[in-house]
Amino acid sequence: KITMIQRIQSVWLLLASAAVFLTIKFPFYSGRDQAEGLFKTVSGISTITMMILTAALGTCILVTIFLFRQRKIQLRLTIVCIIAEGLLLYLYIRQAEQFSEGNLGLWAILHPVILVLLILALRGIYKDAKLIKESNRIR
Repeated sequence: KITMIQRIQSVWLLLASAAVFLTIKFPFYSGRDQAEGLFKTVSGISTITMMILTAALGTCILVTIFLFRQRKIQLRLTIVCIIAEGLLLYLYIRQAEQFSEGNLGLWAILHPVILVLLILALRGIYKDAKLIKESNRIR
């Protein structure tokens, strides 16, 4: 019997979820705004769209962890999370383009890390599903 803790993809998903929630607090980009000339930062709460998408992504990843018995749904939700992270990264870049000068924050590395963790989790879920399918075929 496979439990949630024994599966490496649960660890990848948990780390990805933690990283997503960290992006709410820590800045992706900081600099001077073109329109107002004020110093601003871009983080997960910069716009309402980014805030909702970030919270939904982190929650979706957490929910996905507990669907370890329903691999097809878990696989599909992980793909949806990868797409949502790509969209979120696109929104961050669009937001950063509105600055006249500035720098990427150290925490900007979290977004590629989240993508890698989700892809690793996807691979693990796929391998589990394939293993279960093969073992059912043998029976």
